[in-house]
Amino acid sequence: MRDELAGQLRQLRDLTGRSLRELARDVRGSSSSLSRYFSGQAVPSWPTVVALCQVAGRDPRPLREVWERARDESRASAESAPSAPVRNDLPHDITAFTGRGRELAALLGAARSSTMVAIDGMGGVGKTALAVHGAHRLAADFPGGRLYLDLHGFTPGREPVEPAEALRVLLAALGVSAGRIPDGVGERSALWRSELAARRVLVLLDNAADAAHVRDLLPGAGRSFVLITSRRRMVGLDGVEPISLDVLPSREAAELFVESAGGMRPGDVGEVVRRCGNLPLAIRVAAARLRHRPAWTLDTLVERLREGELAVSDVFGMSLRQLDSAQRRMFALLGLVPGEDIDAYGAAALAGIPPANARSLLEDLVDVHLLQEPAAGRYRMHDLLRQAARAEEAAADPGPVIARLADYYLSGMLAATKVIELVVVPVPIVVSQRPAALPGLSHDEALDWLDTEWANITAALSLAVELRVDAPAVGLAQCAFVISLGRRGGMPQLCRGLEVSRSAAEALGARRTLASHRYLLGAALLRVGRLDEAVPELEAARALMVAEGDSVGEALALEQLAQVRLYTADAAGAMELLREATGLVPSGASAVRVYIGVRLGRALVLRGEHREARELVLDLLETARGLDRQKVRMCLDVLGRSALGLGDARTALGLAEQAVAISRETRHPVLEAVSRTDAAVALRHLGDIEAATAVHAGALALLEEAGESHRMVHSLLPYAEACLATGDREAAARHFGQALEIATAQGVSYLVATARSALARVP
Repeated sequence: MRDELAGQLRQLRDLTGRSLRELARDVRGSSSSLSRYFSGQAVPSWPTVVALCQVAGRDPRPLREVWERARDESRASAESAPSAPVRNDLPHDITAFTGRGRELAALLGAARSSTMVAIDGMGGVGKTALAVHGAHRLAADFPGGRLYLDLHGFTPGREPVEPAEALRVLLAALGVSAGRIPDGVGERSALWRSELAARRVLVLLDNAADAAHVRDLLPGAGRSFVLITSRRRMVGLDGVEPISLDVLPSREAAELFVESAGGMRPGDVGEVVRRCGNLPLAIRVAAARLRHRPAWTLDTLVERLREGELAVSDVFGMSLRQLDSAQRRMFALLGLVPGEDIDAYGAAALAGIPPANARSLLEDLVDVHLLQEPAAGRYRMHDLLRQAARAEEAAADPGPVIARLADYYLSGMLAATKVIELVVVPVPIVVSQRPAALPGLSHDEALDWLDTEWANITAALSLAVELRVDAPAVGLAQCAFVISLGRRGGMPQLCRGLEVSRSAAEALGARRTLASHRYLLGAALLRVGRLDEAVPELEAARALMVAEGDSVGEALALEQLAQVRLYTADAAGAMELLREATGLVPSGASAVRVYIGVRLGRALVLRGEHREARELVLDLLETARGLDRQKVRMCLDVLGRSALGLGDARTALGLAEQAVAISRETRHPVLEAVSRTDAAVALRHLGDIEAATAVHAGALALLEEAGESHRMVHSLLPYAEACLATGDREAAARHFGQALEIATAQGVSYLVATARSALARVP
């Protein structure tokens, strides 16, 4: 009877003169379902028969009896047919499944509230392991079957499974006979949705190439659940719940290794998982290698990993083959990045392209998990991927690429110097290759940019020196010192940067550049207490400045030589040099005049000539106010110390607190610590011991955090003197002793002698 009904339905179809797709649209059905009705494989509902008759212009009533007999026959056939066994195609659950508690909970929760979940992540990060483990946990909730299909989207040596073939396999797994499976993708997809709508099935689609690869395989209505894994984010699928995987946290990575290796052996598990980049696949490969070599210890494995024996590069090979030429070039260039991360402007400079293009390429690489975006606009590459990227660019000369990147950082630093307040007078620095664009930087944005990029800047400097990219190396070292003085701290590192790039400055053959470099190197050596080395650098810088006819540069070199005299308590010698420097400063160089004048004021304070110091600096204060807040702070420091020398501790405290506020506003924590020391000294003289102790402790904490040991001693000594002057011998001895300990540890001989002599004066 079904065949009779099918024949009459085909006659209706022929009467309409319409295609299967057009007819499906008119009766609001699917073309695959109509195909089954016309072939006698299925019996339509009565409303569908009525709709077909209406489209054909025929009365449906004569068909009612034939339809009822065909329906009853179909039901009887279904009831007598043996039920097909429920399929369970899930792979074996992963052994030693470790961690992923948050992600597993998200997957299980999504199975109760949605129909689709997509797990994405880089190759080897454990997407399939999580999906299979979660599917086994959910198996009892899906009595209609548990299907698994590897789509081979990223399988080396295999083409991805086409959607039409995937649908054929899946429909067959549900028990649909080959004769009932239509030819077209659209018809197969409609039949697949129809079959799922009447069942509760879990479907795991593993290793999808992209959203287009799985779009036709998704369920429609019903309670089935589809779980997708891919190296690409499924941003093109509506209604899918995303779960993105990163590498394992260190503790979970170590647990996975121990479980996979079959127990512990002597050695450092932490070093093994670090060598594996905390990547689950790499950890399992390493653990398997150890498990099958009983004679090995963990230290043996670490040594082999260090020699590059862990082969996981094939994991990334298919991901790379999915990239177009521009994406692949960007991936390779990112492997050369010396720092931990990069922004779109840096990537643009690296590739020599506009930032908008770079941003698009970076997002493409994020989507395929060849790049991570740990924070908005910041991009980072996994260590194992970095190795693969460097292999891509192995034959190329990295020098020009690093030069472009270094010039980007240098350009950004120079732009920052235009809006932030510097303690020293900047030296002229030339950029060889200006980047296409820089981020817009206000005062606070510039400081934030510097903080964010600082590790990358120092890494770029080291690599530029190593590759003999001389001009950017010199510029980065010089600019880093100019910006950091009083703000970032880390003077020993800044000093090393200037030292290692000195040969680059000499190689450039520009006398003015070398003069600036030796001047800044001398200033840096001075600030780490290496006075004997600082003096010849400063004298050489002065000679070069004289040869260049640069009177301002000569004056600044003299000012730094005067600072050497002040450190060694030779105030008279310092004043002589400072007066000579003052005579060299042209009338228009206001900042230099204030800078040298303040240093002269400090020399007067050291000599006990407090009124003279106050008068000198008061004359400079108005000029300083027209320059910037840090110049004002320099004046306030000297005025406060002269006030204390004149016995007015209350005024000294007020001036020191103003200076502290300025350094806090301009984000100069090292200079804030200097002024906090002055405030603590004033509080001691005012008898407020508790407040003095707290303020001074805060100053030392700032200097310790900044890595400024030399300045810590210069903070301890005057505070200890204040303790001694106010009768607190115990506190004085403690602080003199701490100063001696730090100076000795740092090998700063002139401060060792000063601290030892001061300690001997404590009764």
